[in-house]
Order: sequence, then structure tokens, then C-alpha cells
Amino acid sequence: MQKYEKLEKIGEGTYGTVFKAKNRETHEIVALKRVRLDDDDEGVPSSALREICLLKELKHKNIVRLHDVLHSDKKLTLVFEFCDQDLKKYFDSCNGDLDPEIVKSFLFQLLKGLGFCHSRNVLHRDLKPQNLLINRNGELKLADFGLARAFGIPVRCYSAEVVTLWYRPPDVLFGAKLYSTSIDMWSAGCIFAELANAGRPLFPGNDVDDQLKRIFRYPSLPLPHLSLAHHPYLHSGRGVSRELRAGVRVMMAWARLRGPGAASEGEGGRADSPCAGAACRQGERGEEVATPTSEVGGRWESSG
Repeated sequence: MQKYEKLEKIGEGTYGTVFKAKNRETHEIVALKRVRLDDDDEGVPSSALREICLLKELKHKNIVRLHDVLHSDKKLTLVFEFCDQDLKKYFDSCNGDLDPEIVKSFLFQLLKGLGFCHSRNVLHRDLKPQNLLINRNGELKLADFGLARAFGIPVRCYSAEVVTLWYRPPDVLFGAKLYSTSIDMWSAGCIFAELANAGRPLFPGNDVDDQLKRIFRYPSLPLPHLSLAHHPYLHSGRGVSRELRAGVRVMMAWARLRGPGAASEGEGGRADSPCAGAACRQGERGEEVATPTSEVGGRWESSG
């Protein structure tokens, strides 16, 4: 650690502490991420090992660069390139006024970095504004690969306890453990919506139930292709209330009625017609559930 001079603390969390520092030899400004090693029996946290292994392989201008790893006497320090702020802080500094050209630039860079990860068979699994860093040149970089992991074909079962709630896809909210690159693409889409709407999150749910309600009540959500008969997570209901499962069945039934093949607006088969309402009330299994109303939650308003 004699090689680096700590300048200031810039962040802290369950993982440890991040400092802004200077390389005494080259005078380069870096970020030091000191990982907590509280229990000798546990050794180095798996999240830190995973991040180190993956970032040693992922070399791309839109992925934060890991310069060095320092390990000594109950201390593990990761040395990263320094970025001035994350996307969340950038949102806050703009006061709701984001230039469309900047929005396009950030989205392009996010997808470039993510595309590189996927081309190397790596899932990030925790994309959110706080994990997207921005340097003074306006370059956006994917960071915090503590939940990332390699994936292969065929797709294997992974943990469902991933991705910060607001950026978690519906299948994972239902407990899915079979997923691939789509888990990151959903998060990227939520971040794009946030970029396009002055930093206001698309689905700012309070818990799993609320998150699913916001997603399925969103206007014009393209769901007609979904079939409850082939949706095991809905019926398993892992961590999801009975009332919400019934509500989701209503939303999906309604979406199918409004999808391709449904009668057009103004004809007898519109989704808000009496016959459609009756179909929705009956639900997928003949359960009595509430009829959906025209009210929709989850306007573009925001582990975040």
C-alpha cells in the first residue's frame, strides 16, 4: 500500500470502502476498493474472487479496468481506474435535464460494454445506475462485477437472488433460476427508460409484489405471447402473494385479448368490453379475481 497515497473516501458499502488515491510513482489517480475480510475461516469473499477473475479477462473501454490486486494481513485491496462519478450521481447533478445526445451516447456505451461481456459468456447480473461509472471524458464504464458469472450452453440453473429489485426481470422476480443474457437486457432497458426520463426510475417497487404489480400494470406492455399454462414460476408463487398471482393472471389474460388476433378498437372484442371483462374476471383457472381497471401504475417516476 506504500505505492498509493489515499486522498479521500468516496464510497462505502457492505463490500468495504472505496478511496480516491494517487500512485506515488506515476501520479496517476486511481480508485482503491478495500474489501472487508472479517472472518479468517471464510477467507476472501467469493464476490471479490469472482470480480477479480472476470475483470482480469474483460478488457474493454466500456468496462472499468482493474489495475492491480494487493493482498496482505487481513486486507484485500483492488486497484481500479478512477472515474469521477456514477450514473446515479450524474442524474442528480443534472436536475432532470438530460441532453438527448448524451442519453444516446450513454446507452450506446452501456450496450457496447454489455455486448462485450456477453460475447465473452459473462452475465453482469447487477446492472443499475450506481454500477455505471462515468469519467471526465464522458466515457461510461460497467463496474461492480461481484454478482457477475460466466455462463454456457446449455443454460444452467443460477441463483434467483440477483439484480437490484428495480432492475430485476419478471421471470427472476418469480424465482426463475434458468436465465441467460436477457437478465442483463431487461436491466439495460430499465436504465434506458431512466435516461430518457430525466433520471426517474421506470419501476420503483417497494418489494417483489409491488415490483411485479408495477411491471404488469404498465401501459402497452407487450405480453400477448405469454402463456400461463407454460409459466411455472407464476404457479409456484415463490415469495409472491396469492393476490398478486391472481392479479398477474388477469393482466396476462387481458394482454392476450388485446394482442394479435384480437378484435380492433371499437368492435365487440375490445379488451374493455363486457365479454373481455368476464373472461378476465374468470381468470386462467376459473378463480374469481378482480376485474382490471383502466388505471395503470408505474409512470416513469425511480440493492436501489
